[in-house]
Amino acid sequence: MSVTAEAVKQLRERTGAGMMECKKALVECNGDLDAAAELMRKQGLAKADKKASRVAAEGVVALAVAADGKSAAMVEVNCETDFVARESDFQSFSDDLGQLVLAQAPASIEALASLAFPSGENVDERRRALIAKIGENISIRRFATLQSTGVLGAYRHGTRIGALVALEGGDESLARDLAMHVAASNPEYLSMNDVPAEVIAKEREIETEKALGEGKPADIVAKMVEGRIRKTLNEKAFLGQPFVKDPDQTVEKLLKSAKAEVKGFERLEVGAGIEKKQDDFVGEVMAQVKASTGPAAGK
Repeated sequence: MSVTAEAVKQLRERTGAGMMECKKALVECNGDLDAAAELMRKQGLAKADKKASRVAAEGVVALAVAADGKSAAMVEVNCETDFVARESDFQSFSDDLGQLVLAQAPASIEALASLAFPSGENVDERRRALIAKIGENISIRRFATLQSTGVLGAYRHGTRIGALVALEGGDESLARDLAMHVAASNPEYLSMNDVPAEVIAKEREIETEKALGEGKPADIVAKMVEGRIRKTLNEKAFLGQPFVKDPDQTVEKLLKSAKAEVKGFERLEVGAGIEKKQDDFVGEVMAQVKASTGPAAGK
């Protein structure tokens, strides 16, 4: 019988097994999810069963940069506790994944899971073996890659935030500073021109209601709204943000003075968007940057 992609996905999340193994088990069990999970446990294929339902919001962002400095990759690998995130086997697995993504450039997480390490071991097999050894749910959540024909900046704050910036013009120092800025300020877009029309429309709706609710005269509401929208969008746009190491100038002004242009950027943060309390890692980055530019930094 044929099985749906959703059924395969649910069984993978439940057991931590490979896609083809899940599909085969579902076919043998006529699509019965519980029966398929039990069959896989009996076959020894579901070492991660039940663990896969646990929230894995800790972990690391592994970062790998090519020898020529023109390309880089980041991978977010999650586990359940910070203790495991510091465990050497977990970190080694994450670092190897970063190198594999850099070398193979898979199209998706599913494609990555089916790749083999240089040792010949399958990614998903090694992940499940690590789950069995450590006793926590471990998942490969996402990855990002970036290439640059100019300079590529890479920065990792501890093991939890990674950032990449592709720069045309400028130098390695500027590229790294900009990657540090991305880690600290978390821009959503490169410039205001990249903000989707629906996002602008929603901001306009919100700011209009707020202005009218403040009892402002109708003839000045429009001007107020546009000013507030520009401020809000600049906070989300890389080029419009105050540069983290010199808040008196924007990133755009910094780039103009250096005759440089940002061609792209990527940022990953462990657990971002997962429903679990997170510490203020962005604040940590900001504090670290400010400390590095203080009076004592040059001594």
